Amino acid sequence: MEDFRKQFTLSLLAYAVQRGLSPQMLCRQAGIAYAALQQTGTPAPDALRTERLWHCAALEANDPFFGLHFGESMQLAALGVIGQILHSSGTAGEALSHAGALLHLITDLFSMQISHEAQQMDIHLLYDPAQAAAYPHTFRQLSDYLLVFTLHELNGLTLHRIAPLEITLPHTGFSMPEYSRVFRCPVRRRENVFTISLPRSVKDEPVLTANRELQRYLLQQVQLFVRPGDGQQQLHTRIYNYLLTNSYLYALSQEAVAANFNISPRNLQRRLKEEGITYLQIVESVRKTLAMHYLRQETYQVREVAAILGYNEQSAFVRAFRRWTGLTPTLYRQQQAAGTATT
Repeated sequence: MEDFRKQFTLSLLAYAVQRGLSPQMLCRQAGIAYAALQQTGTPAPDALRTERLWHCAALEANDPFFGLHFGESMQLAALGVIGQILHSSGTAGEALSHAGALLHLITDLFSMQISHEAQQMDIHLLYDPAQAAAYPHTFRQLSDYLLVFTLHELNGLTLHRIAPLEITLPHTGFSMPEYSRVFRCPVRRRENVFTISLPRSVKDEPVLTANRELQRYLLQQVQLFVRPGDGQQQLHTRIYNYLLTNSYLYALSQEAVAANFNISPRNLQRRLKEEGITYLQIVESVRKTLAMHYLRQETYQVREVAAILGYNEQSAFVRAFRRWTGLTPTLYRQQQAAGTATT
């Protein structure tokens, strides 16, 4: 059986690389054998080493919201457990129930409980206070990750953004505006409580079967286009890779990307200008890369490619593609097919 805890650890390290951190350095500080971790059959790090890893990652990234931003990034590599959910869920409510049942595959620190009221559905993260006290960094960062990743899971499964009514969490001494930005709803403090409150109608939202195919496809394909580096790339390369690996069905704003890299939008603009590029140019490069690949595969219609890449109108995508290549998407696809047929 797949070791989901180990896979999650590797996903965390992959995200750290996007943040410009060295996975070898983080593992060394946490007492984890990095080379062994990558080998088949080796176990996941124990709770103490995982605690150190969370602590080191947040410290080295200078980001107290490391887990929150990790969850916000919706790392495709972390979707192994979600694959189990996709095959056995018909509605968002069922998916959440299955996710709760599978949470123990990733952690013993939290469990999930769902309650229903007349107008809303509440998702509760329950935890063992003794373990929370023993592993405070895991508790803080993983709770943030699970809350925001749960919302992203719902958004992915239903093909549109679900707006929560309210988020409740017990953290003190941290910036509530950053939580509000990520969750896009009011956030309040309440001791010992982690809760996502959603409209009750979310429970019956259908899980779209077309979305399952797209999830599997991106898991297999998107890493082919990541630009290589050792964690010391220029900022524009790190942003390119971040956008590419998080391109699934939603467009990340410049503000969200800046927060993920723990810098202000103004500072992000300034540093990109120093590198001779703009944020919009990076976004266009990612869209061009994915558009050309999707069109070569002939799996999706042009309108579907446009929607996947975040264009509200097919005509806007056609204009952009012509600007990139001098061709319409249809003509590009025809030329690619003809070239393949003659080789």
